[in-house]
Amino acid sequence: MSSPKDPNRPTPTGMFERFGENYTAGTVLFREGDPGKHMYVIQSGRIELTRRVRGKEAHLATLPAGEFFGEMAIINKHPRSATATALEDSHLLVLDARTFEAMIRGNAEIAIRMIKKLAARLAQANSQVETLLKQDLNHRIVHQLRVLADSRGQSDGPGVRIDISIDELAETVAATPKDVVDGLERLEKARLIDKQPGSIFIAEVGKLAEFLEFLEMKERFGS
Repeated sequence: MSSPKDPNRPTPTGMFERFGENYTAGTVLFREGDPGKHMYVIQSGRIELTRRVRGKEAHLATLPAGEFFGEMAIINKHPRSATATALEDSHLLVLDARTFEAMIRGNAEIAIRMIKKLAARLAQANSQVETLLKQDLNHRIVHQLRVLADSRGQSDGPGVRIDISIDELAETVAATPKDVVDGLERLEKARLIDKQPGSIFIAEVGKLAEFLEFLEMKERFGS
């Protein structure tokens, strides 16, 4: 027998009626460095997060429906750490600190899911920032491939396959697709990877890791 519904608990439709906002494609929701008083939950649409790195706008993430963002500004009251832009017409829940706290206090499942998501997101952000801080593009590409091999690589015979497009890889290393293709071709000549449409195959992750260590030493102590 199912438990009766709480008449005071908002339904998804009621939540959007109370807290929902519509944003057209291209709308900048907030910019890096802005003060923040709200977090957002994506009901539909996609949001891009970017950050200034060495004077250029670097892609951090593209968030689909079901994701949330902007929560750190209301948790720790720090300025926005990234710029958020609607990539397409989007419907978002806009929650202030008081509403967010009430949701967390009233629903343990939401709280646990959010903690897990924040922990995973922090690890991903730390890894991506580490990649972007590499001065040399080849270094950034190899470092990102090594990270992706661990985080989303799929076993393929003796090696690992990473499903990723050139454009996506270019965004994560803050480079043009052409420069990324050139870098991948150099890695192919060194027999470290095999570039295929929509994916990159790493025959031996250990050899890629050794090459990454070499690049780390080269960047630290010079050629």
